[in-house]
Formats: sequence, structure tokens, C-alpha cells
Amino acid sequence: MRIFNSNITRRRFLENTGALVACAAVPHALFANTGGSARLVVVILRGALDGLAAVPAYGDPDYLRLHGELAIAAPSLTDGALALDGTFGLHPSLAFLHERYLAGELTVFDAVASPYRDRSHFDGQNVLENGLTKPIGTADGWLNRALAALSRGSGHSGDRAVAVSQNLPLILRGDAPVISKSPQTTRDVDEELLARLADLYSKDDWFSTRLSEAVQTGKLADEGGRLQNPAVRAPAADQVGGVARMAAKLMRSDGGPEVAVIEAGGWDTHANQGGAKGALAQRLSGLDKALRALADELGPLWPQTAVLVVTEFGRTAAMNGTRGTDHGTGGCAFLVGGAVRGGRVITDWPGLARTALLENRDLRPTLDLRSVFKTVLDEHLHVDARTLATRIFPDSSGARPLSGLIRA
Repeated sequence: MRIFNSNITRRRFLENTGALVACAAVPHALFANTGGSARLVVVILRGALDGLAAVPAYGDPDYLRLHGELAIAAPSLTDGALALDGTFGLHPSLAFLHERYLAGELTVFDAVASPYRDRSHFDGQNVLENGLTKPIGTADGWLNRALAALSRGSGHSGDRAVAVSQNLPLILRGDAPVISKSPQTTRDVDEELLARLADLYSKDDWFSTRLSEAVQTGKLADEGGRLQNPAVRAPAADQVGGVARMAAKLMRSDGGPEVAVIEAGGWDTHANQGGAKGALAQRLSGLDKALRALADELGPLWPQTAVLVVTEFGRTAAMNGTRGTDHGTGGCAFLVGGAVRGGRVITDWPGLARTALLENRDLRPTLDLRSVFKTVLDEHLHVDARTLATRIFPDSSGARPLSGLIRA
């Protein structure tokens, strides 16, 4: 098992982990104030992003065979990946993230996942947001618990939180106060229904494939009269960037919020996913533009900002019968911002050989997302280690913090 990292070796990775033991449309945004100078944005990509498309492992000898026509070519080829190192790249739609990588402001995590090992969107999102190992067991989210701990530690009665959302996401529910405001845009009802049906059929390959075929043949017309698949319909670029700019303006205002959570939907690409171009490429372009808009609008706050981009789980390593990918396990995550010590790919890469896949279908996760969360909360928001281990992420002794993700 090798580790591919432009700046670290396997030895250093193990020293930073084991030895330390030892996300499209963006319809919702939520905000909270920690009272400090650091800014944190968490972007949740709902629907399960294909990490092998967003971060193509073009140097893995089994990548092209498994991902087929969905695979992204090597950087030297037409429509090839944006090079990170000799093994990994970024999807060509992620130009802003690539710029930040070259500037030392992006860290890419690969073969990463929450503790969740089934394939329900809703259960997977619950585990991603509650910080536990199971979808039930708490009514609050790990980020709200961190904010509540900071409030108690700072001596204030409560830090301000603002929610711009139809429904308050679990990650920010809890004791820390949140003021909610309904956004102008709303979630696509058809997409929500399709996600629930996909969950229902996720463990039955035959029904899952038939659902994907039905989705593909049951296209809907958009306002311009063009036929589009409701499960993978790309958002308008101005909608994505507009909400990101709104979040940044709130954060820049006097006494404004210092923590934001943004939800981006539409990543459930069961059919006609596309490769360098197509439905997923449009989603990734929208996400990339939103992140650029966020950075531009934050302006002088960008140097003290860290942005986490995560999803509930990855997708299958092999293309399915409807030219898409099904619910999987291991995927990718991003940490970007002026406060990030980036220019790195951090992964204990298991490889894509058939014998290396989880259940003969998924990229095997080798890094717990909670390790990333813990490190960011520790190094960026200065939540103490004991609180992280006992209050924020109970039962997470196996998810050891990393180190050096945030600039000193």
C-alpha cells in the first residue's frame, strides 16, 4: 500500500496519523459566530460525489479499466486532468481549486469516508453530520457541538448563528443558537424523490439499474425546452455564485458570522454521468465557480479562511449499465483557503485492483473524515483535544487527528 502525496512520504503520513494516534446547485447556507478571527466554511455535497472523477487517479493502472468512458485522461492528453502529482489530478472543471493547489492553499484527501458503510443517502448524511458511527444516537451535529463548546469556553452566553435554509441541517442543530431564514431557491422535489428511491433500491443491483434506466428515459424539459435528467440537472451558474457571495458578504459584515455551512445538491449520478464533459462536469464547474466567488467576496478575510468540501460517501469504481456510477464508499474531500497549508494530496492509497476494492466494487476508505474534522477544529478554531474526543466526536478513538493542515 502506497501513499501519494506531493509533499509527504508514507513515513511522514504515518507519523502524522498513526503515530499521532495514535461540494452544482447551492440552495442553502448557514452561519454562526465563534467570536474569534478564523473563518470556517463547510460545504456538504449531497447525493454522493464521484471522487474518482473529481480526483482522477490517472496513474493507477486499473483506473481506466474500471471507470471506462467516465474516466478522466492523464494531464498530457486532450481534456485531461489538472495535474497534482504523478498519480492524481483534478477534474478539468476544477480550475479554481487547481489554482489554489498551486498556490499552496488546497489539500486533497483521497480514499476517505465517514464511518458509514451502507449506501443510503439519508443515513450517510446523518453520519457525516452527527459525528457518530451510526445515523441515529444524537439530535445535534458535530459542528454545533463545537460551537457550543467554544461559547462556554469564551465566557459568552451564546454565539450568534444564522441559517438561510428550508430546513436546518443536522450538522448545525444543537445548543448553539441559530436564526433561520428561508432562501429564495428551494430543493428540487423530483431530485429528492429520486434520491429516496435510489436508497430503497441501493442494495439490489437489478432494481437499481432499472431505476437508472427509468430516470434516463423519463427526462423533463427545462424552461428553455431542452430535455434534461432531473437527477443530474446542472444549476444555473449565477445561482451557485450568488449564494456563495451572499455567505461571504455576511461573514464580512461587522460582527458577522465566522462559520458557514453550505449545502450543494445534485451529485447522485446514476445515469449519463459524463467524463471531462457532461452532467457531472457541469456540477463541478458550478461548485468551482461558487468557491471562487466565495474567495473573491471574502477578500481580506480569505487568508484566515478554511473551506471543507465533503460528501456522504463515494461512488462505485466501475461504470454501471446506464453510463453512470452507483452508491459506493471511499471518495474524496477538499480543504481549501488562505489559512490552509496546502499543495498536498493526503492519502494512504489502497489501489483499484479487484482484490483491493471493498466488496469488489468500491474504493476502500483508509482515512476517516473525522480525523480531518478533528484537526481543523483543533488547529483552526482551537477546540481542545479532550472536548473533541469526548463531546464532539464520541466513540472516535480510531479516527486519529492529523497535523499541520492549518498554517501556524
